[in-house]
Amino acid sequence: MPAPSPYTSAEQQADLVRLGTRLREHRKALGVTAVACAEAAGVSRVTLHRVEAGNPSVTIGAYSNVAAALGLHLVVPVLERPAGERATVVVGDYPGLRSLAWQTDAGTELTEVEALNLYERGWRHLDQASLTERERAFVQHLADTYSGGSLLV
Repeated sequence: MPAPSPYTSAEQQADLVRLGTRLREHRKALGVTAVACAEAAGVSRVTLHRVEAGNPSVTIGAYSNVAAALGLHLVVPVLERPAGERATVVVGDYPGLRSLAWQTDAGTELTEVEALNLYERGWRHLDQASLTERERAFVQHLADTYSGGSLLV
């Protein structure tokens, strides 16, 4: 059974779908079957299908192996956020965060640090059982990035 997909933003998901689409189109342009490509890449046909679909739970190694099997070199630039630009989140994107920031509009943008502070301050008031998997993953991302892996509650 495949691993659960990690949290990915809409922009990240779109990037993975574009990559998978380009790999599939290149494979088809070469006339290579999915079975032959999967064997050459050392992955299962199912994993190849997940790569071509842009599934975020597939390892970067599998993406790289598929690219190499097609004679391509996968280049993944590591870009840092420009100085002064902080990661933000829209309050309405996460129901739990929305309930904690009830006094703001759903379209209000907060920095990730501000969102983390709201979660930490209001954790005991939050119906944690009703959090979506996406929001749970987001809270874990915040904790991992800014709090050493755990909420300070």
